[in-house]
Amino acid sequence: MPIAKRRRAMLLAAGVMLPLPVLTGCSSEDDGPPPPAAWDIASAPRTGTTGSGTLRWALDATPATFNAFQKSADTGTQRIAGAVLPSLYTLDARGKPQRNGDYLTGADVTSSEPRQVVVYKLNPKAVWSDGRPIGAEDFQAQWKALRGTDAAYGRARNAGYDRIAKIEPGDKEHEVKVTFAKRYTDWRSLFTPLYPKSVMANPAVFAAPARKGLAVGAGPFMVRQVTDTSVTLVRNPHWWGDRARLSRVLFRTVPAEKRAEALIAGQLDLAEVDGATARRIRAATPDKQAAGAARGSSAPGKAGAPEPSASGTAETAGANGASGTSGASVTDKNRSRTRALSRFTVRKALEPAYTQLALNGTKGPLADDRVRRAVARAIDRKALAKLVLKPMGLPSEPLGNHLLMAGQPGYQDHSGALGDPDANAAQSLLADAGWRAGEAGRQKALGGKTDDRGGRQSAPTATASATDTATESGTGRPSGAAPAAGDAGRRGRAGKAALVRKQGRPLVLRFVLPDDRSGAQLRTVGERIARMLEKIGVGTEITKVPGESYFRDHIVTGDYDLALYSWPASAYPATDARPIYAKPQPAADGSLMVEQNYTRVGTDQIDQFFDQALSELDGGASRSLVSRADARIWAAAGSIPLYQRPQLVAVRKGLVNAGAFGFSTPRYQDIGFRR
Repeated sequence: MPIAKRRRAMLLAAGVMLPLPVLTGCSSEDDGPPPPAAWDIASAPRTGTTGSGTLRWALDATPATFNAFQKSADTGTQRIAGAVLPSLYTLDARGKPQRNGDYLTGADVTSSEPRQVVVYKLNPKAVWSDGRPIGAEDFQAQWKALRGTDAAYGRARNAGYDRIAKIEPGDKEHEVKVTFAKRYTDWRSLFTPLYPKSVMANPAVFAAPARKGLAVGAGPFMVRQVTDTSVTLVRNPHWWGDRARLSRVLFRTVPAEKRAEALIAGQLDLAEVDGATARRIRAATPDKQAAGAARGSSAPGKAGAPEPSASGTAETAGANGASGTSGASVTDKNRSRTRALSRFTVRKALEPAYTQLALNGTKGPLADDRVRRAVARAIDRKALAKLVLKPMGLPSEPLGNHLLMAGQPGYQDHSGALGDPDANAAQSLLADAGWRAGEAGRQKALGGKTDDRGGRQSAPTATASATDTATESGTGRPSGAAPAAGDAGRRGRAGKAALVRKQGRPLVLRFVLPDDRSGAQLRTVGERIARMLEKIGVGTEITKVPGESYFRDHIVTGDYDLALYSWPASAYPATDARPIYAKPQPAADGSLMVEQNYTRVGTDQIDQFFDQALSELDGGASRSLVSRADARIWAAAGSIPLYQRPQLVAVRKGLVNAGAFGFSTPRYQDIGFRR
């Protein structure tokens, strides 16, 4: 699925957002092993699986479309497209594109002057499920639909396709020749997934809802049935590659808050879960889980999950029908639930996505880059990464790059462009911008009247120890009572500075956070950030808003000073990251065109580096330009990466070649159950 669609799905589910191990101050090589926690799957040879069975895989929502280039595409669309459609390039655990031999025997840039030409050599066996060979007409139809010149296709993503001049059959059979009008470094990102011409040549079919199905595909599986709550895939009889080890894949819609009960009831085999559910699973089989954690990730082809295959389905709660006192019944029910969860293991990795602190630079104090840099210098990113990641047993280093995750080719930590956390330096920046602490501010902080913003001058949080306890216990609330709104501004705390003021006005920033279950982790992180800002005399007014409108009504519209949300990472940052950091441009009606740059902070120089990187065909030179862009994004201080998100996946014991995939593309035909 295109990165823009994954971004949209992630931002709407902005609650479960967590971290990564970084290679501080140095660049990774193009080759080498992935970093710790890059992936975690129970790898096993195909021959060690049963060769049949149904996998029940949880989705957050039933896909609205099977077209990954539609605005409504989501992570479910991505999963299904990966199983039923051609992916010309897949990603390895380091996020590096790899040619997919099932579809391509070769793909090369055959000319760069006067125009870039790429010749794709198709696998002669590659056919659509209706028996028609995959060919140049499919490439042509996808290019014409996505190049952005036909209004009938709506606002389909056209990144890269708009740089193509023409597509034609190659000089030899099974070849496709693509000529670019503008050179394009990320040409490997194109035609993945590849749709048949029957989908892309017809705007009505292009925009068809998922309930109409996907009549033609070219993967190890094909779509058999679509309901309001599930999508069923079956083996593709025309598939020419390794035969799928599963007979069926049933994608079931199970919201995150209902995953634990679905696992207990034996309704799922594979599901991303939150930290609380992961802890329950680990507690159900503590010895085995600890041993599995010590082993770490497993490499392809090596036995990484020695647990025996579970037989039968998990017991449902209260299924044993115990008699006796009500206390005994409760105990029996709890034992039954524990036994059910013990049939799963938790696979964990660092997701290719990161959580950031966003600083809205369009108005108010944060329009001054000195104030933004002061806020950034007050944030202890290491402490926040530890707060989120350590309880998960994941590497707890902060992320040092906006555009690449640690371990990706070209990764460098550029956070030095801002400097390490330093309260004195932060206060000096504030003073330089005219924000200084004075007697009036000191009286205000220690017990004066509340200000005209409702009295919430700093975040109403509990002590650090109480928050840590809540995070690790999974309760979602501190063990000690938190001050009521406004109390933090009146009581004063050790290490808290008087609010800085400018022309008598205190510096108080509106910190918008989602108020739903999925946003619990964000609220914990946000409250910790608020306490960090207190130490330099910056107040915060935490505003909790409904989770369903958090991104749409606040982030997109710029209705915030500070906010926390996530972006997915990309194997193609020159293409996918540019709209996030592009300098906003004034529109004819006087509004600001921000693309996906919701901090509204950008510079001409950043744009120039992205433009140059897009047209540089030498991989090393392109990565160097991306690196220079990132250093300047740090210096602009509109976005402060905090940590990579954790990826926690409950996997039924005995299910192999599946788990926390990280960057790596699932190989759907290899997923199966142990013999």
